[in-house]
Order: sequence, then structure tokens, then C-alpha cells
Amino acid sequence: MDLLLDSFISAILLLKSLDAEVLTIVLVSLKVSSSSTLIASVVGIPIGFAIAFNEFPGKRITVTVLNTLLALPTVAVGLFVYAFISRRGIFGPLDLLYTQKGMIIGQVILIIPIVTTFTIAAISRIDDRYRKSAMTLGATTLQTAAVVFREARFAIMAAVIASFGRVIAEVGISMMLGGNAKGFTRTMTTAMALEYDKGEFVLAVALGLILLMISFTVNLFFNYLQGRAKL
Repeated sequence: MDLLLDSFISAILLLKSLDAEVLTIVLVSLKVSSSSTLIASVVGIPIGFAIAFNEFPGKRITVTVLNTLLALPTVAVGLFVYAFISRRGIFGPLDLLYTQKGMIIGQVILIIPIVTTFTIAAISRIDDRYRKSAMTLGATTLQTAAVVFREARFAIMAAVIASFGRVIAEVGISMMLGGNAKGFTRTMTTAMALEYDKGEFVLAVALGLILLMISFTVNLFFNYLQGRAKL
């Protein structure tokens, strides 16, 4: 108990000092996680719309596969991407291994199923009369999608936030594809794992607190937007 309390107090002091190493680690985490979430959203949301809007053979199995991929282990994704971007892999000449780009690729693969599945669920919960009314009034497919998106925007935004939370807190992909290089690919979670292995808890506790504050801030902002929309 004394160890935890001492580590917590030291972590608070470390945060107040705006330690350069801590700031670098946090910035790398935010950059990689934000980029991954943005790319996955640009890809996953339209796919989710396309699946939800259209009936086609194999739709049910497609949704089932996407739901299964929600539980995809980060280590499995890391191994899969590693096989392609390692020196002996197909994309080896691109030198993506142990870079932020390599980490982003792995994280995008991890969260595309989350964004897509949650988008499908969000669209499916919207009353079909919105779409039928828009089409009756002569709206194009794109305009109809915009109407449905407006109604489902908060549920889709929640999917994006959940995806961001998944990647900023993951360890396996960041460690396997990033290599935990100080000042370059070291994220909050990989730094926490490293400090734990070294038996030094101050930096790990400080980064854990920052991670919690980031998650709290993102969700607080989301709730604020929801509240504003209801006014």
C-alpha cells in the first residue's frame, strides 16, 4: 500500500513538472491512435452504411464475421501484419516495421471491424420511415444516407470513440510493430509495461493517470455534444 501511495504522489509531481519524456510518450500515443481512428472511420463508416443499406447474398455471414472480429486479439493482428512488413515479407522493402506507420496499419486493421459493426447497428436502429420518406421526396442515395447519418450520428460517434479507446489502450500491436523505441514508437501502454518490468512504478502510474484523463476528457466532450444537440 505504501508503494502504491508513494508512486502515486511521485507520479503527480512528475506530471506537474511537465517532464519531456512523458510529453513525448503522450504525443506519440495521441498521434498514432488518432491517425488510426481517423483512417478506420473513413473506411469503416461507409462500409457500415453500405452493408446496412443494401440486401445482398451473404449479408448475414458478413455481419457475423465482423462481430467475430470484434474479439480479435491484438497479438494476432500484430503477428499478421508483422508477416507482411518484416524484411522477408511482401512489404519488407517499404521499411514499415518498427515505425509509427507500421503501428497505424496494425491498429487500423484492429478497429475497422469495431467502426463497421457499430455503424451497422446504429443504422439498423433508425426507423426505416426516414429513409422511405427521403426517397419519396426524390432524394438521391447520397442525400438519403445523409439524412440517416444525421439521425444516427451520436451512435456512430460513440463507435469512433470506442475505437479510439481500444487503440490508445492496446499493447500488443504497439510493441510488436513499433518496437517500443524511445522517443519514436514508445506509447503510454508500452512505456507502462516497460516500467513495470523494470520494477519502477512512478512513470507507469503517471502515464496511467494521463490515459484515464484522456479517456475521461473524450467521453466528457461526447456527452457535452449530446447535451447540446438536445437543447
